[in-house]
Amino acid sequence: MSEREIRCATEEEQAALAGRLARAVGNRPAQVQLRGELGTGKTTFVRGFLRGLGYEGPVRSPTYTLIEPYEVGPIPLYHLDLYRLAEPEELEFLGLREILAEPALVMVEWPERGAGWLPEPDLVIAFQHDDPGRRLRFSARTSAGMAWLKAAEPT
Repeated sequence: MSEREIRCATEEEQAALAGRLARAVGNRPAQVQLRGELGTGKTTFVRGFLRGLGYEGPVRSPTYTLIEPYEVGPIPLYHLDLYRLAEPEELEFLGLREILAEPALVMVEWPERGAGWLPEPDLVIAFQHDDPGRRLRFSARTSAGMAWLKAAEPT
């Protein structure tokens, strides 16, 4: 496992970091888990990631729908927000098994609420408030995640 901490003073810096990560990942199947308190920029990060893949449409927080799909190339990106999930078993009814069976990019906010249903991610990003901005701690869990993390670092 490889870990890195990156501070982003502004939302723009955080979006640029997400864009670099998106270009490193490309259109490959991956799972990225986003952890952190409310308001730490998890959805902002997903928006920057999608922009880095060339997506130009609106990016909504799936707080109420739980899953928001995006067509961004040869494989879809699924943005999950499990904050309102009452029990991990609800993921079965949302079609998570089917999503995980197909080649897709899956970005999951509040992954701890899906414990036992989510496979090991390639990358975990922990978001924290910092003054100013945010502090992001990246933990690569696979060799692919390590390569993406290295490619996404600021130059």
